[in-house]
Amino acid sequence: MFRAQISALVFGVGGFGALVAATTSNEWRVTTRASSVITATWVYQGLWMNCAGYIQACRGLMIAAVSLGFFGSIIALFGMKCTKVGGSEKAKAKIACLAGVVFILSGLCSMTGCSLYANKITTEFFDPLFIDQKMGYAYNGATSVMSSRTKYHGGEGDIKTTTPSKQFDKNAYV
Repeated sequence: MFRAQISALVFGVGGFGALVAATTSNEWRVTTRASSVITATWVYQGLWMNCAGYIQACRGLMIAAVSLGFFGSIIALFGMKCTKVGGSEKAKAKIACLAGVVFILSGLCSMTGCSLYANKITTEFFDPLFIDQKMGYAYNGATSVMSSRTKYHGGEGDIKTTTPSKQFDKNAYV
């Protein structure tokens, strides 16, 4: 039982560390303004570079996730059977359960923030009317883990009336 608790604590603290690294990363959006391979310019953007509405929402969700992960780690330490703090076995079990719930909430906040950001980038990339820095979006960091959006190729029920240019055909990967 001690091994399971220690493993859960290690995974929780490791996830918290990865969450902090992803939140502070400047590689949420990587664009290139390249006219040729020789004159390529890479532009890195993180959550702290812009003040657009959806970025502020993502930033808030990621900060909430970091805060919840921090408090979940502290609560988990008190709920472990090998610590002397926390009271009886029944009280420690409740504390450990609370730590699990806090970790789950932290994960949901981070997943929602990353999904919102990845959805916005993908929507801008495949939108034929959006021109600003269309050449070469690349996913890195946290958004590459969370992005699972695939391109819809028409058929019945297609809401878009415009067809994307040939540049963004079925082999266009983001």
